[in-house]
This record gives sequence, C-alpha cells and structure tokens, in this order.
Amino acid sequence: MTGSDGPHPEPGSDFRSAGPASERAREEEERAVEQALALVGGSDRIGGSGRSGGRPSRSQGSQDSQGSQGSQGSQGHQGDQDSRDENPNPGPSSDPHARRSSDPNPGPSSDPHARPSSDPHARRSSDPNPGLSSDPNPGPNPGPSRNPNPGPSSDPHARRSSDSPSCDGHDNDPRDGRTTASATAAGTTAATPTAPAPGSEQPPPPGGATPGDPAKPRPSTPPPSWNRARAIADRVGRGGPAATIRLPLDRALGHVLAEALGALTDLPSFDTSAMDGWAVAGPGPWAFEAGAGLLAGRGPAAALPDGTAVRIATGARVPPDTTAVIRSEHAQVDDARGLLHARRSVVTGQDIRPRGQECRSGEQLVPAGTVVTPAVLGLAAAAGYDALPVVPRPRVDVLVLGDELLNAGLPHDGLIRDALGPMLGPWLRALGAEVSGARRLGDDAGALRDALTSSDADLIVTTGGTAAGPVDHVHPVLDALGAELLVDGVAVRPGHPMLLARLSPDGPYLVGLPGNPLAAVSGLLTLAEPLLAGIAGRPAQDPYRALVHAEVHGHPHDTRLVPVVHRPGRAGGRDHVAPLHYNGPAMLRGIAAADGLAVVPPGGVRSGTEVEILDLPWAPATPWTEGCFT
Repeated sequence: MTGSDGPHPEPGSDFRSAGPASERAREEEERAVEQALALVGGSDRIGGSGRSGGRPSRSQGSQDSQGSQGSQGSQGHQGDQDSRDENPNPGPSSDPHARRSSDPNPGPSSDPHARPSSDPHARRSSDPNPGLSSDPNPGPNPGPSRNPNPGPSSDPHARRSSDSPSCDGHDNDPRDGRTTASATAAGTTAATPTAPAPGSEQPPPPGGATPGDPAKPRPSTPPPSWNRARAIADRVGRGGPAATIRLPLDRALGHVLAEALGALTDLPSFDTSAMDGWAVAGPGPWAFEAGAGLLAGRGPAAALPDGTAVRIATGARVPPDTTAVIRSEHAQVDDARGLLHARRSVVTGQDIRPRGQECRSGEQLVPAGTVVTPAVLGLAAAAGYDALPVVPRPRVDVLVLGDELLNAGLPHDGLIRDALGPMLGPWLRALGAEVSGARRLGDDAGALRDALTSSDADLIVTTGGTAAGPVDHVHPVLDALGAELLVDGVAVRPGHPMLLARLSPDGPYLVGLPGNPLAAVSGLLTLAEPLLAGIAGRPAQDPYRALVHAEVHGHPHDTRLVPVVHRPGRAGGRDHVAPLHYNGPAMLRGIAAADGLAVVPPGGVRSGTEVEILDLPWAPATPWTEGCFT
C-alpha cells in the first residue's frame, strides 16, 4: 500500500532486509515517495537552494555547508545507500516506518539548526522510545543510520507526541537533518518547511496547520466590556470635525446646532404691554379719551402726559413716559366723567415688558450641540433668524440579512416574519438619523459586499450574520474589504455578537447587529446610538440611575440589558423602575412595553439597588402595561 508519506508495509513485512531485494524495495519506495511529493508540491515544500531562511545542517558535511547540491547529486541514490552501509556507528533504522521503533536511547542531533520533520503523521504515533524497530524479525544486517548521532524528529508535531520520529526515506531525514538522495536529485536541501504555493491542492495536516508548519491557535482577545464598547463608539463618532449646513427654519427641526445661537436683536425690541388694560402716567385718577387705544403692531405713540391714560393691547408699544399698565380687571372706568380709577395700588413698571428683558443683542441664546426642537425654532425666529447652522443628519443604510425572513403574512414552513426591518428605520430616525428604506439581501455574501461598497451613507446597519455560522457572511466580507474592526463582540447579554467596523479611512462605519430582535436593540443602544450622537454632534449625556423594584438576575461575567418601566413612588417613596417579563433575546414583547433598559452588572442586583437606565426615544409606557408585563 502506498500513501502520501511513502509505502506502508503489510503486516509482518520488513523493508530493511539486505540484498538486491532490499535495494529494489528501497528504489520502489523512493519512486513512490517522489510521486507522492510531486502530487503535493514535491520538494518545493521543503525549500530549495534559497532555503527560505533555513540554515545548512552541520551534519551534512562540507558539501552541504557550502550550499552546493551538485556533489550530492553526483552520488545519486547509490551514494546515499553507500552512506548507510559505510557508517561505522549504526543508529536507528532508516526505515520510513520507524515510528513503530522502540530504541530507548536515541542520540542527540549533531545539527543545532535541525528543523522538525515535515511528516504530518508523526502526531499519530505513540511509541515513547524512538530508535530501532520493534519488529521481532528485523532480518539480517539492518542498515546502519547515515548519522552516527540521530537527533530528534523533524516532524513539527512530534514535540507534542510520544511517538518516535517518522521518516519516509525520501524527504528530510528526521534523525540527522539531511536531505536524502531522492531530495538531492530534486535539487533541494534541508531547510525550514514552507507552505505550498498558491493554488496547491495539498490538504492541510491534521489540526488545520499549514503544511510543514506547526498548528497555531488563532489568537483571540476577550470582548470589551459594555461601558468600554459604548465609549469606543462615542469616541469614534466624534473623531472628525462635524460638517455644517444652513437650513431654513422649517427644515431644521431635529438637527443639531453646529454653532451657538446669539441674539440678533434685543428681546423684546421695545417696551411692550404685558396685559390688555390701560397705560397710565403719573398718579391717578387719570383722564382718558374714548377710542380704540393702542394696538400691537402699530408705530410709536406720542408721549403720555402725567394724569392721563390710554387703552392698550397686549404686545403694543408702550408710549414714552408711561408709569405702569393697569390690567382691565383692576381698573374702574367712569365714562360719564371720563376718569379712570385703580382698584389696587399701582407700582411703577408693573405689567410692562421693558426692552431687552429676555436678552440683549449678541447674547448667547442656546449653545452648539443643542437639538433643534420646536421651542428652539420659536426662539430663533424671535431673535431674528431665518435659517440655522446645523450638522447634517447622519445618513444610515439598513441591510436585513437572512433567507428565512418573510415580508408579509404569517410564519410558515420554517420561515419567520422580519421584525427588524420595520423597527430599525423609525428607531434610527428617532435617534436623529436620515434613514433609507431597509434593503433585504438574504444570505448572499456577494450581495452584501456590493451593498457595502456602493453605499454613500455615514453608517450601515446590518442585521444578523455576525456570528460564525455557515451563512454568517459579515466577518468574511469585512475581511475581504480590508475593514477595520473597532469592536468585535461585547460582553453584554443579549447581543454579544454585535460589532463595529470602519470600512475604510474615509468610508462609512458599519454596526453589525445580531439577528435576534432584543439582541439587535441591545446593539442599537450599545453601539449605534453613541456613534450617531457623535457623528451628529450631540453632546454626551450624563447617565442617570434609578432604584430597581425587584431582584434582577445577572450574567456571571457580562452586563445584562433588561427592559424596565418607570413607576412613581408610593406614599412619598422614591420613583423606581420595574423589570419586565419577556426579555429573552428573541422577544420584543417586553421592550414594546418598556420606556428604558436597566444596565445590570455581572452577578445581578437586589431589589432597591440603583442601576443605570438607558432611556428609549419614545413616550413612557402606559399604566396598563404593569399588570401584563411585570
């Protein structure tokens, strides 16, 4: 039988017997191994004259130390055979199946740079005593070793095995580090084994190692804590200068101010009446004339003489020299005599809004980073603004992955409804993003790559495919694109397979959300929310804490995010939050009734403990939810 590591003897056979039959057997063995080496890349795997960084073995003699293969080539196979017969210090057998040997005293190698053997099968052996064959019938005159001091096996896996070194007789001899005649004829030297050339069909040795190299575990680092992951997302979002655009007031709602708003005029711009009533000058009673009086929006009136009064509307300019405004309900009018009396004492300046009462021109009204609310729009308009300097909303593309998702109808035949597509768009808009319609790509790595490379968004959000399943394509596609993984997994439950990546130095960011709905919510609040806040220029919010009104179990090592609802304290007690049921990673029933998520540290918390709360961007839950979900 012949395999990739040379001919395998049938039970009871022995290739070491002397005589022509033995030589023919060796030649057949050499040809078989040469054919096997040619199929798997041959001697190219073990390095040629360039040695791939290897160093010549001292046990190879002067011809090897000179790096010349010509003198060895002149000897051919016979020269190699002669070296076996002429060695005065026989060592372990050169039988390629010496893994079965049991010599308890192997000699140390005379080559200090000898490399491990490239035989990938030595790890399968179990003989703790390498040396002479344990065959009970070794035959006459077993050939002595070419090296008087056989060294350790050159198999890269032999150091982890208790078996003897293996040698196929036609590759690097593991006992002396030399190149055998067949390898010499191929023009190779003993050197560090290298990986097969690209395109080679050489299968990897057991354990997934590169052929000729020891198997190396893939390095892994523990995922960052939840707090650390959020800090990374926030810092990345604030890493570059924010752009500034000017939008008219009717389009600025929900944006973030790129600059502080300063008043363009005094507010109010002139003294105005705060009430409907009478403007009076001096002490009363006050004479008045019939008529409509002073209305808002009219030009300045003439100065008001002492002892006189005039009707005035709210917001109208107060005449010069006015002492006070008397509200209509506090005045008594004597129409017959044309006199006005006050029913209460009059204080100078009462119910008059003086110029600049709210602000003076140039005074800062709101700082940069303020979200433009309806009230901010009103203030800006009052202060004289027609357009506002704002940060553009982050543009977000949503890519829904998964062949098992339905867009409509009831689940059937293993298919389920897509819950994330309808949820993510409105949620991201509530976070201040401009969101395109969700695109459903299925489990198609090519479609995912095309979508990523063609996006002009600031952030791409994907759902599903972030783990290591057979159709989880996010990591492989990111690797192929040369993306930079900023966060690869987070120590949080649910949602630990979430990730944050940067596709290119100038390209978009990507937040990979797990496919389970509540796990995806966890990813939104952990990575997407702080990232979007940074891109949009929103100032970081200080976390707030609340008492939790129940014991909440925790994960042994990871943070948990648990849906909660705020409840008022009873009998003067403090307000608190109550954890909600239906908080599994695939459930949305709990989060639908929640108005926040409690950040539960590893190990959990007892009732009455303060925990950090993440607000959700919508109104608090309604009172009926407590009975159904808590």
